[in-house]
Amino acid sequence: MGSASDAGSKASAAPRVVIAGGGVIGVCCAYYLARRGARVVVLERGELARGASYGNAGSISPGHPPINKPGRVKQALKSLFDPLSPLYVAPRLDPELFAWFWKFARRCTREHLEYSMGVLAPLGHATRRLFDELVAEEKLDCDYRRNGYFEVYATEAGLAAGRHEAELVRRYGFHPEALTGEELRERDPSFSRRILGAIYYPEAASVNPYRFVLEMAERARRLGVEFRSGVEVAAVAVEGGRARGLALADSGAVEADAVVLATGAYTVPLVRKLGLRLPLQPAKGYHRDRRPTPGKTPDLRYPCILGEKSVFCTPMDGFVRFAGTLEFSGVNDRILRPRLEQLTNAAKQYFEAMGEDESLSEWCGLRPCLPDGLPAIGPVRRFPGLYVATGHAMLGLTLSPVTGKLIAECILDGAPSLEISGLDPERF
Repeated sequence: MGSASDAGSKASAAPRVVIAGGGVIGVCCAYYLARRGARVVVLERGELARGASYGNAGSISPGHPPINKPGRVKQALKSLFDPLSPLYVAPRLDPELFAWFWKFARRCTREHLEYSMGVLAPLGHATRRLFDELVAEEKLDCDYRRNGYFEVYATEAGLAAGRHEAELVRRYGFHPEALTGEELRERDPSFSRRILGAIYYPEAASVNPYRFVLEMAERARRLGVEFRSGVEVAAVAVEGGRARGLALADSGAVEADAVVLATGAYTVPLVRKLGLRLPLQPAKGYHRDRRPTPGKTPDLRYPCILGEKSVFCTPMDGFVRFAGTLEFSGVNDRILRPRLEQLTNAAKQYFEAMGEDESLSEWCGLRPCLPDGLPAIGPVRRFPGLYVATGHAMLGLTLSPVTGKLIAECILDGAPSLEISGLDPERF
């Protein structure tokens, strides 16, 4: 049996890591670091898990392609300033947003889509296994459901595009299944007879995202992680060219051997002070939660995406969440009522019985999006000791466990177990 001094020396040898950001990415990074013995502090500017992690669609979508797709630019230009379109840009003079869309458009090609899938697919396979392991081993109470989801289509053009995308996804080790409208309604009679067909993605799952983050945070606390809420990070503290901690807005600081920026849509000001280019834009998403009610809100058996409208419909414990949209309107939490209401208005075109009803919750949050559709995960070589984990766009929840594991490996092993050179934070 080791002595008390042995235990003390092991504790002092464990690396100190400070993480900025208490959303799903930051919490998963903290968990995997602490599980391997690191001493971790998480700093959150607001309340834990109350940002984008609080109200997203709850969809775990391994194999889902990035937002950059061939034809996306043409599609976007048709409805760019339509306040009810899935992709909306609030009219304003913003050179950084213009530059972002220029970079985005240049990557909406077949070649880039194939490249992105090659980068993301291994992460998707790994994260699916990690979700299963976490829920089982940690006994997470988060309404985890492993029954896949449907992408449903009400037009021939939409269904053809869905089948084409399924062929792409199938080549990367996933198993989407094409269904007719009748086959879809046999599995879930909630869908309208106007629905022509669907694609079933069996590897997908769903979860209550807020409960998942809180449950993961509690398991991290048991491993010794310290969480501090209401703490504003002012800058990365650099000494001798190396990241040494985080300077706080109240003039305090948290020293560390390694720093992780999991700050989502709020990352740019922190990296800009270091002279780093990270062309990240916040894309606002909305949700409405409604209780299943005959004639008003369907009691869904499966999660689904309304293909032409890009609205996610996710059954959770006692309610259905309607979520979606990519709104580029800057860093703010303003809810545009027509965009919020469009979530349930769109659903009326897809479900047999969908009427007006009260909402249990109405919300918006900011997804961090990079113009190539890929996240930024890994070390910043110019500043040893600094690591970035952001830019996941619509895949933040999906990729959160594998991101946490990869960041822990980068810090503790010096290299990740998966190839992540395509996610280099300095690639821009």
